[in-house]
Amino acid sequence: MSDATELLELYERAPLVELGALADAERRRRHPGGIVTYIVDRNINYTNVCVADCKFCAFYRRPKHPEGYTLSFEEIGRKIDEAKAIGAVQILMQGGHNPYIPFEWYLDLLHYIKREHPIHVHAFSPSEVQFFARRYRMTVDQVVEALQQAGLDSIPGGGGEILVDRVRKMVAPKKAMTDEWLEVMDSAHRHGMKTTCTMTYGLGETSAERIEHLLRLREQQAKTGGFTAFICWPLQPENTEMAATPKTDAVTYLRTLAIARLALDNFDNLQVSWVTMGMKIGQVSLHFGANDFGSLMMEESVVSAAGTTFRTTADEIRRLIAGAGFTPVRRRQDYSPIEEAA
Repeated sequence: MSDATELLELYERAPLVELGALADAERRRRHPGGIVTYIVDRNINYTNVCVADCKFCAFYRRPKHPEGYTLSFEEIGRKIDEAKAIGAVQILMQGGHNPYIPFEWYLDLLHYIKREHPIHVHAFSPSEVQFFARRYRMTVDQVVEALQQAGLDSIPGGGGEILVDRVRKMVAPKKAMTDEWLEVMDSAHRHGMKTTCTMTYGLGETSAERIEHLLRLREQQAKTGGFTAFICWPLQPENTEMAATPKTDAVTYLRTLAIARLALDNFDNLQVSWVTMGMKIGQVSLHFGANDFGSLMMEESVVSAAGTTFRTTADEIRRLIAGAGFTPVRRRQDYSPIEEAA
């Protein structure tokens, strides 16, 4: 489905069940075996010191704030070992835009992880990469190459928010704009790295701008084919500058997920956001276009800073997937399945 007008009409006017049925049919066409995947990993936020001042973030602390931190290599290594002990196959590592960390620190960290605690490193969102490029006077390609050579395996889709500059200027004016965010993904894909992509909605954007976001992602995917998955979730406004912004409801989430499945016709995988929506809506999402239950998320600091604290275990994820009528399969970051002992 390619037409923005048609997608907008469906998104705004189609009955929920009808929209869900269209998305579910598309999911079944792509994933006919009834398999729903999930991954065991750990989210490590290496620093919360940040100068981006995003209005929707409850996690960051300004430089010199008494609650600001940067983890030591040893602390990060300990977190990796704890994650490996429960079967983690990757770490998701992101942090604030911390002006006090030299670029060598990131390269040394990647070398340290690969040497002392080898694991797949899914790290440094496009807004972080753009921050590095500006801060250290490098091109995006130079940053991506240096990180990849040091051990970076793939890039997460954080900081996507809404890929429309009007919205980005409103809520995160100091962070990468739309073309800059996409430039990092383009560079990563050209360097042979896979990435994920995201959308945070409920920031004051219009329905048409949500559709525009999806179409920008589809356009990038058509060029490089490097996105493995798409994940969307609503703004969590608690404890942020946007605390007065009304929260969107579960119906909006399901509609947004379903329209994403229809718009992103060159994407294989759509991931559930149980971290923000809870387990029941997570299960329902599997009938609205999603085919992946996402991450165990052993540790999560950003969403929980905004007051949302859903937690789970691998066993519960498997039970929830089976309970929704699907077969659970553990996977790696590239969606290859992990054979499990019976």
